Amino acid sequence: MRAIPSLPTIDEIKTELATFGITHVGVAPASTMIRARQALDDRKQSGYSDTMSFTWRNPERSTTPEMSVEGAQSVIVAALPYLSEDTEGPTGRRAHIARYARTDHYSILREGLRSVARQIRAAGEKAVAFADDNALVDREAAYRAGIGWFGKNANLLIPGAGSYFVLGSVITTARYAESGPVPDGCGSCTRCLDGCPTGAIVAPGVVDARRCLAWLLQKPGTFPHEMRVALGDRIYGCDECQEVCPPTIRLGHRAMSTVSPQLGEWVDPLEMLSMSDEELLERFGVWYIAERDPRWLRRNAVIVIGNTAHHTDIDAVGALEAITKGDDLVLAEHAQWALNEINSRAQQVSP
Repeated sequence: MRAIPSLPTIDEIKTELATFGITHVGVAPASTMIRARQALDDRKQSGYSDTMSFTWRNPERSTTPEMSVEGAQSVIVAALPYLSEDTEGPTGRRAHIARYARTDHYSILREGLRSVARQIRAAGEKAVAFADDNALVDREAAYRAGIGWFGKNANLLIPGAGSYFVLGSVITTARYAESGPVPDGCGSCTRCLDGCPTGAIVAPGVVDARRCLAWLLQKPGTFPHEMRVALGDRIYGCDECQEVCPPTIRLGHRAMSTVSPQLGEWVDPLEMLSMSDEELLERFGVWYIAERDPRWLRRNAVIVIGNTAHHTDIDAVGALEAITKGDDLVLAEHAQWALNEINSRAQQVSP
């Protein structure tokens, strides 16, 4: 009769996860996340969650680990760094990709967590891995596991390393010693509140999704007029509240991603407009795209062109003019806005 393997220790788990580039590991209790559930309810009642679903879809489930793994005792939480070196951007027409969106870091994190879950199950316990999953509020799990503290930008900040991390967990019936909490490290600093280009951080730790560029770039439909200029050259994601965060600025380089990005920092938005649906999904399929409909990528590209292209860029202007005459009324409206912006800038610099 084959012997049952022993339950891996937390040190052995850390060693295993390190092979996947995972740098921080902690353990949280599997009890109900009362604070997170209240926060989800507050954001929904205030309208700050907008039309986001994810962990708002079923707050009871996403804040109750035992609903995902019956008899759960512990939540093993892991953080994988995604910071990579930036390059000097092109001038003129350009679109910027946020750091977290250049590689599917969650697939790497998920692979490592699943490896640990298999080892725990082999020892006779239940264990399920979760990463970028609406079944669990990952930041709250990480906070309770002593990985870091909640910054005023609502990101989890890891001591000595900043916030450029993706988070995931293994919920298990095995019992592991819980990690101690991490004290607040923000103090009186409010640079993220002051630095948000749309004022989306309405209070320390509270983000109004209706003003958050990262969410608006993912949301289907018409991009709010009052947010279009503030979007600047962003095509997917926004790093601004991390770019101005002192701990992240000073210490982020201590935990760099070891994975070569699938996408560069910059992309030509005009090139995106020339791609077919299939080509767009193949190249940018790592992103969350609402309804898997590439028109929302085109919408974003049109706004970026409006914000960055020069009036002498006849290729960009011609592409926008063609869209205004097309059958897609949503894209046509955005393209006309973009043309107006380009012409407005041209008039401002005319003698």
